[in-house]
Amino acid sequence: MSSWRALILRIGEKCPEYGGATDSKDHIVSSALLLFAPSANPNLSPQLETCFGVVRRELEHSGNDILDFLLQCAEQLPHKIPFYGTVVGLLNLEYEDFVRKVVEKTQTNLQDALDSGDCNRIRICLRFLTVLICSKVLQPSSLVVVFETLLSSSATTVDEEKGNPAWQARADFYITSILSCLPWGGSELVEQVPEEIERVLVGIEAYLSIRRRVSEIGLSAFKDLDKTDKVCDEKDFLEDLWGRIQDLYNTGWKLDSVPRPHLSFEAQLVAGKSHDLGPISCPEQPDLPAGLSGATLGRQKHDAELKYPQRIRRLNIFPANKIEDLQPMDRFVVEEYLLDVLLFLNGCMNCHVLVIATSLILFLGSCKASRKECASYMVGLPVPFRYEYLMAETIFSQIYVDADGVDHLHLAYPALELLLLPEPPFKPIYYTLVIMDLCKALPGAFPAVVAGAVRALFDRISELDMECRTRLILWFSHHLSNFQFIWPWEEWAYVLDLPKWAPKRVFVQEVLEREVRLSYWDKVKQSIENAPVLEELLPPKGGPDFKYSAENGDKTENALSAELNGMVKGRVTAREIIVWMEENVLPLHGIDVALGVIVQTLLDIGSKSFTHLITVLERYGQVIAKMCPDQEKQIALIGEVSSYWKNSAQMTAIAIDRMMSYRLISNLAIVRWVFSTENIEHFHTSDRLWEILRNAVNKTYNRICDLRKEISLFKKSVVAAELNASMAKAELDAAESKLTLVDGEPVLGENPVRMKRLKSYAEKAKEEEVSVRESLEAKEALLARAVYENEDLRRKKNARNKGSIIHDNTGEMLDLLEGKALFLSLYNNFSKVLTDRLHDAYGDGVLQSDQADEMALDNEGSSAMELDQENGRPKKSLHDEGRASNGYTIGEKEQWCLTTLGYVEAFSRQYASEIWPHVEQLDAEVLTDGVHPLFRKAIYSGLRRPLNTS
Repeated sequence: MSSWRALILRIGEKCPEYGGATDSKDHIVSSALLLFAPSANPNLSPQLETCFGVVRRELEHSGNDILDFLLQCAEQLPHKIPFYGTVVGLLNLEYEDFVRKVVEKTQTNLQDALDSGDCNRIRICLRFLTVLICSKVLQPSSLVVVFETLLSSSATTVDEEKGNPAWQARADFYITSILSCLPWGGSELVEQVPEEIERVLVGIEAYLSIRRRVSEIGLSAFKDLDKTDKVCDEKDFLEDLWGRIQDLYNTGWKLDSVPRPHLSFEAQLVAGKSHDLGPISCPEQPDLPAGLSGATLGRQKHDAELKYPQRIRRLNIFPANKIEDLQPMDRFVVEEYLLDVLLFLNGCMNCHVLVIATSLILFLGSCKASRKECASYMVGLPVPFRYEYLMAETIFSQIYVDADGVDHLHLAYPALELLLLPEPPFKPIYYTLVIMDLCKALPGAFPAVVAGAVRALFDRISELDMECRTRLILWFSHHLSNFQFIWPWEEWAYVLDLPKWAPKRVFVQEVLEREVRLSYWDKVKQSIENAPVLEELLPPKGGPDFKYSAENGDKTENALSAELNGMVKGRVTAREIIVWMEENVLPLHGIDVALGVIVQTLLDIGSKSFTHLITVLERYGQVIAKMCPDQEKQIALIGEVSSYWKNSAQMTAIAIDRMMSYRLISNLAIVRWVFSTENIEHFHTSDRLWEILRNAVNKTYNRICDLRKEISLFKKSVVAAELNASMAKAELDAAESKLTLVDGEPVLGENPVRMKRLKSYAEKAKEEEVSVRESLEAKEALLARAVYENEDLRRKKNARNKGSIIHDNTGEMLDLLEGKALFLSLYNNFSKVLTDRLHDAYGDGVLQSDQADEMALDNEGSSAMELDQENGRPKKSLHDEGRASNGYTIGEKEQWCLTTLGYVEAFSRQYASEIWPHVEQLDAEVLTDGVHPLFRKAIYSGLRRPLNTS
């Protein structure tokens, strides 16, 4: 990396580029002088002298590069914005033209972000502009105009008559962006333009009085079914932020978490010219047609919240005394810093965000080093106080990989969370690596903080949302695998005294099962030697259960299996095995025996490794497909897979998933099998069935999303091909029009070679158009197949299209097809298994008193929980002692209902974008008048849909 890039990138750090221990003032001076006035600094250290010539040469031909990189650093290392703002302010003293370009470029970036809905860029640009006021670079009245533009758009949006309240999410985001940048320049604004900023604050207060409070229904990590339909009197995130800003205003804008390096140069900065900012405009929200149903309004609201997601109240894991020394606004600022570092220094972002991450990789030498740099930034924030507990809470609130089929990575700031709902923005492995690196970077503090967070969450596991619970299990088991599986399991040994359905016992059981997947059985058993009773919760150690082994099963069936095994080892073709099956097995033994022999034998041959399984399915999948042409046979096939791998939940899930990939099993068959009578009794005791169901729904959804993206690209290609063909044809027609007749014979008015070339171009353009159209039609056919996988619907479709899937309007086809069959089947099955059990357990939908008391006890115990000062362990509470003595008061029937309802809400939340287009049909076919209130409540909660909608 060039020297000037390293200097800009490392500003504000104690690093070799600045002598290792230089303060921020020296950093700023060095950067400014090296970039623009190397000869004007005779007192710089010899180490920096070597940079002068390089920077001088770069400035002669890379001024635009320097401008772009400086702004990219400000956008993607936003915790350093005060330093970058001060550098720009110093440059403004002698290089007004350059700084004017900085202001103009920032305005352009802000406008582009507003037009595209890039939430992160909007708030970071506003923060940078606010800091430029502190450095006397920007006229404060210009920023006030920007604030008022956003405020006016927000007020219009929530106006019942002039706007579209369904898009309140965008209005709230604009107001949040204004408020969130005030800690970086509120005091300067009040000092320089007191009346104007007061007008903005009054306008925000007026906006808050007319907007609707944002409900956290469906997005809270901790659940209380008895309160999901009650009005919450607590402030939502925007109201809470407004309160913090008011407190900051009343205390004179005193803040410890925002560095103010410009104060060291205040006497010089006032001499610089303050630049004006041009006007900006906000995009129009979609119109709100009259007479829309509640379902349609709900879909618009959902679309708005996808584009402008809301931050909800924080996940408070630790007791208040661990973080109470922080002022409310200091906590907000540190959270901003941490979220920004997680966002901009991860390795899975789009090209725009990867600029600085790539620069760090080039500078440090590897992606691993860049990942460690992320941890380094997180532990080295520019704040004068400790924040380990706040960092842990922020990350766990972080524990959106895109489930909506579109790129939402730019939305990650408001919705960054391991336990964020609906989804965290990054792959779970990212959080695992960050937490692991933080434990290594702060070995004396952070491991104990993480352990305390796990214990606190475990203490409230019965209240934790089912999806969050699954994420916590996956993260925790992976985290332990990176630290030799060391954990004081004796603390949790008491869970063995709890009923098998108790959430704490299930949690420990699932963590151990996942650990076995990441290591091996004996290693995990060794890790719990301090709590040997927990061995009972380990998964079975045995391998596959092959029912045609020599010592088991019917001799005739064993012989058939052996014969088939020999045929496979002899490399006979799939066709030969099908003939053998049809002639020698089916007539004599029937379909059930034939299916068992074929499936179990092939699985046994492929059981040595994942590669063996893939090879067997690729080579002999046709045999299985011939045996299982319909859902009934596919359900039997899944049963055989589950029976063979009954000792391994992991291999059961893998085998079924691979068979679905090869289209040997349909998603609808998997749904029916999961909800079969023998399976539903285990819904509350294991994640095994839910993992299989999640895989099936995810695979279907991903197929649809991928095909949808390809169709979108092909549609654009068709438009481009049509344009090219039209232009080529027009040019050819124009040339042919110049043909003249001489003695009745045509004479070319153009060069014959050019005419030939034009004809060739026109023919090729037409061929390209036809080819792209055919590709589009083929992708549409694949989309229909991926969505339906339902024979009745397919026959109707084929009858309507006479065997051809060619649509003039692909939008209508998507509205008709997308995911409907699968999700309707899923909810119908949920309704079927829940109805009777909910009525038995909860009657008319009011939770029984013992359940309410249990939840109240959980809340009281967790809020009063204190951590041991030395090791972060929670002190025993009366509630824990009750649990330890088998004082679990929820009955099995009630726990089954709570668990199943939790998964109903989780599926509804994760696939809301796919469900909302069909919500009216869902209402008509599933959510009828006779449906149980708690079932309706779970679905509505997942969709974030008020219960009183029609």
